[in-house]
Amino acid sequence: MVLLHTPQKQNGFIAPPFDLKNIDGQSLSLEQYKGENGTLIMFICNHCPYVVAIIERLVSTCSALQEHGVKSIAIMANDAHKYPADSYENMKIFAEKYQFTFPYLIDETQEIARAYDAVCTPDFFGFDKNLTLQYRGRLDSAANLPITSDTIPELLNAMLEVKEKGVVTAPQ
Repeated sequence: MVLLHTPQKQNGFIAPPFDLKNIDGQSLSLEQYKGENGTLIMFICNHCPYVVAIIERLVSTCSALQEHGVKSIAIMANDAHKYPADSYENMKIFAEKYQFTFPYLIDETQEIARAYDAVCTPDFFGFDKNLTLQYRGRLDSAANLPITSDTIPELLNAMLEVKEKGVVTAPQ
């Protein structure tokens, strides 16, 4: 996936179901893993410079969300033949290197990425407890730059608001 402008959140969009292979070799479905207070589905890959720039902050954000009953799922939908760095074996290495505390699934056919209308990496989809889309935006206001004291943790804030209110009021 190449960097494109992320589309606006589609009101009423329900998370399409999936059943994909995790890096542990087990199949995992959305229904099995959805969060009690929300679910973050993110499309990432190993080689993307934007993902690499934010991955440590992303892992930290996902860990913080877990403490609030919001589960995170990462999906890699790139063609590993075109991007060998994104192979299944390299996904395992990447997840271990950055100490993922969430599943990292492979979408070999890109069918799920298309169902979500994922257009770039990273692409974040924040769903409420009923799997209705409430947030489609970025990780934080720093984007792919280092954080500063003024950085706003947009994804974290949005998903905590989803947990508390069921909706996101901040601009996306």
